[in-house]
This record gives sequence, C-alpha cells and structure tokens, in this order.
Amino acid sequence: MKVSILCLGNIAAKMAQTLNALPEAEPYAVASRTASKATAFAAEHGFQKAYGSYEELAADPNAGLIYIASPHSHHYKLAKLCLEHGHPVICEKPFTANRAQAEELFALAAQKSLFITEAMWTRYLPYIDKVREILASGAIGEICSASATFGCPLSHVERMARPELAGGALLDLGVYPFTFLSLFMESDIASIATEAVKTTLGVDAQSTTVLRYRNGTLGTVQCSMLNHMPVYASIYGTKGRIEVPNFMSAERFTLYIDGQSPDEYRFPFEVNGFEYEIRAAFAALAEGRAECPQSPHAETLRVIGLMDTLRARWGVRFPFET
Repeated sequence: MKVSILCLGNIAAKMAQTLNALPEAEPYAVASRTASKATAFAAEHGFQKAYGSYEELAADPNAGLIYIASPHSHHYKLAKLCLEHGHPVICEKPFTANRAQAEELFALAAQKSLFITEAMWTRYLPYIDKVREILASGAIGEICSASATFGCPLSHVERMARPELAGGALLDLGVYPFTFLSLFMESDIASIATEAVKTTLGVDAQSTTVLRYRNGTLGTVQCSMLNHMPVYASIYGTKGRIEVPNFMSAERFTLYIDGQSPDEYRFPFEVNGFEYEIRAAFAALAEGRAECPQSPHAETLRVIGLMDTLRARWGVRFPFET
C-alpha cells in the first residue's frame, strides 16, 4: 500500500524508517513547505516523489494513505485538506487541538466514506493486549488506582511555548498518560481534581490531575515541560500491581503479585514501534473500516474532551478557539 508523509520533522524520519522496513508498505511521496527539503528527504529515505507544498501532495490522486507528521497546531487544517482530496489519513497525536476540531474531521471522513485514525502509537503496541489480559484474569485483584507521569524540559521550544501553536505540556506530553488511563480504567469519570502552573504566555507548564471514576477507582496524572519526570505508569490492584517503564513506547512491563516473585513480560519491536500503527491502518483499510479498532474515534474524542475540560479549569484558551 502506498504511504505518503506530509511535513518532514524528526518523527517523519522515524515513520520513513518503518515504511522502508515493511514489505507491505510502499513509500510513495513526501511534502514540505520547502521543495529542497522534500527532495533531500525523498532521496535519503527512498520515496518516489517530493512536493514543495502540502497542497501538491494532497492533489496527487496516487498519494495513498497520508501520514500527517506536523506539529499538532496544524493537524486539523492538514487532515481536512487530505480528506477533501479523498485520501485516508493517519494523523499524529494529539489528533487535534480540541474536541470540536476532531468531531468535524470525523464527520467529514464519514461523509466521504474515508478512513482516518490518530497515530497514538501507544494504543497499538503489543504490550497493551497482554496487560488487558492480566487485568481481566483478576491476577492483581480488583483495580484500585493507576498513575502515569511524563515530563521533559521543553518550555524553550516554540511549539510548546506559544498559545497560537496550541502550546503547553498537556497536549504534547500529557496526552500520553491520559491515554494510558483511558486504555485500562473501564469506568466513566465522576469527578476531577486538577491544578496547573501556567507560563507568562498563558499555557500550562506543569500540572497534576486526579480522576475519580464512578466505580471508585482513582487515576493520577502528572506532566511537565519544565523538567524531566519518569516516563512511568503503574496499575494497582488489591492483590498486586503492574509497572510499565517508558509506557508510551514500552517493550516490557513487570507484574507483581503479592507474595510471589515478579514476572517480566517483553515485547521487542520489530522495527521501531511505528510498525504496529501502520499495520493496523493497513488492516482497517483492507477491511473497509472507518477507524482502527485499537484507536476508535470515540476514544480519541474522550481523551481530547478531557483535555478540553482541564484547560477550561486552568483558564488556558488558544487564540483560534471561539
């Protein structure tokens, strides 16, 4: 299947590596706002065509599945461009800057009978199914709580700092721990306690959030763009716990059952971890699906909607939001 890449940052190079390693993928075209950059990227990574504008790639009827690798402030506009030209889309996380944008894209895709999914790679990783299997077995007893943290000193980066670029720690970093909770906490949220520290430009620099679910479980998330925090998640039960280091791209986790020796489960990547989302997209397209089962539209909306709620609590609003 032909795959094209729109916007050529660091994450695009990682996807290019994946596509070249998968025999079922055909790296087709790339697009940048700079023609020379697109040409150099295509030559380095084995793509057939290079375009000096996003509109040119969207206008190519042979572009196939388009992977959007732009900063998230541009996801809505670029995904809409691709859908309007009849292309299926796999768009980097967070899918859009807010829920209203996501709802509009899903409605447009449905109107045109096109596939679209969020490239939240955590949702597609093989360890996820194993954790779910262990939880369903009751091995750690009844789930009591879960926690996840992610912090990285990125406040100096323009896309993180500027409100007009949908900046802040939440959308870029916090989306990962909130996604982790949404994968395993099987109940609606009953209440939210949350605090954030904002920058002088008015975006969130760091935050702590506690979610209380209707079934009595608790979820805790910390994220920060001021400092390093462990990329770490845990699920606690009445009989044990599961600990997942580097949960956003984990290749292993450890199961602790009270009174027993710990068990480590390993899931080494075949390429770099992006292969799972691409193969899931290929399978969904082959089956005529509108979405990937691993990343349903409803879950994308659920997480983005939660982040909308948190930003509203903190008083963080982007200039383009009406």
